[in-house]
Amino acid sequence: MFLEATTIAGAVKPVLEFAREAAENKSGLAINPVLVLYVRARQENRLLELIQDKDISIEVISERRAFDLRVIPQLRKLARGFQPDIIWTNNTKSHFLIFLSGLHRAGKWIAFHHGYTKEAWRTKVYDELDRFSLPRAERVVTVCNDFARQLQQKGVSADRIRVVRNPLRPSLLVTEEEKNHLRAQFGLQNASVLLSVGRLSREKGHADLLQTMERLRETTGDSFHSRLLIVGDGPERRNLQLLCTKLKLQDCVTFTGHQADVQSYYAIADIFVLPSHSEGSPNVLLEAMGAGLPIVATAVGGLPEILSHEVNALLVSKQDPEQMAAAIARLLNDPPLGERLADAGRGLVVQHSPLAYFRSVVDIFNEVAGESAPK
Repeated sequence: MFLEATTIAGAVKPVLEFAREAAENKSGLAINPVLVLYVRARQENRLLELIQDKDISIEVISERRAFDLRVIPQLRKLARGFQPDIIWTNNTKSHFLIFLSGLHRAGKWIAFHHGYTKEAWRTKVYDELDRFSLPRAERVVTVCNDFARQLQQKGVSADRIRVVRNPLRPSLLVTEEEKNHLRAQFGLQNASVLLSVGRLSREKGHADLLQTMERLRETTGDSFHSRLLIVGDGPERRNLQLLCTKLKLQDCVTFTGHQADVQSYYAIADIFVLPSHSEGSPNVLLEAMGAGLPIVATAVGGLPEILSHEVNALLVSKQDPEQMAAAIARLLNDPPLGERLADAGRGLVVQHSPLAYFRSVVDIFNEVAGESAPK
């Protein structure tokens, strides 16, 4: 199971949930996962530190830079040592390296696709390389039907694509003392709290959300008592902070940076806002619904496959601050509506248990067990 990350976020969480279920063996199945991490010289890797505290087998691939082809001999050595039945890759980099090194012939290869971002040039290069690598996998697992259609455009046969939604493990309750402490920390005692959680990159739409706050303040006037907490970090943080200053929102918007424990932020929020331009099955959405928050989200990617407008969320068009501001204002002015949407959302996430995810993935393992590997 190959991971390309330095913190627990995004694609990492389903992998760790699978490994945890395998270790607990509630299903009675003998699955022995080994996590393989790429660790770059002089780069902090918080993920490695966190996983070492868990009962999970770990192997490290050392690399000096991006596109370091010296990882290939290490990959081949790992394959010879473990002789895996299943090779599980999670991102475009690992997809391509498994194909390039020939390891797609060393075991049954299942590639997990979590969507594409529009960031560094090397990420875009790896994304394009999926056209060469992913069609060779026995199965490509993705999180929504929208992504499945994108995969077909990259040459992956439809009969090899499977859609499995991300899992959600119920979180521990947050005490009133913890909530009061966090509210005091940010001066939120008398404010309605809007929350957005996610990587600060362009496709996540945080610039639209700042413009939404500007619209809310303009239309609400003196009765405006809302605060926005943006939890996360990423390449767009400086640009977003500059935009926040330009829009004169410093008194009502707080950038908290990356937070290892987000549950307390869900606990103090009144509304969760997801302004993304593209999404699959985001963990933060499931977490917010599990925490009992009403949702305002853009109707993009896999979100309309999870959310239904006026049933368990309010859906709006992407890059439309006015429409998003109107939806937020509607929830602020109609608490019973928010409670109804939140109750429906909380009931929906019960279907996303880690054990159900584990069993769905194992079913895919069993599918490929008797098949011949692609040439």
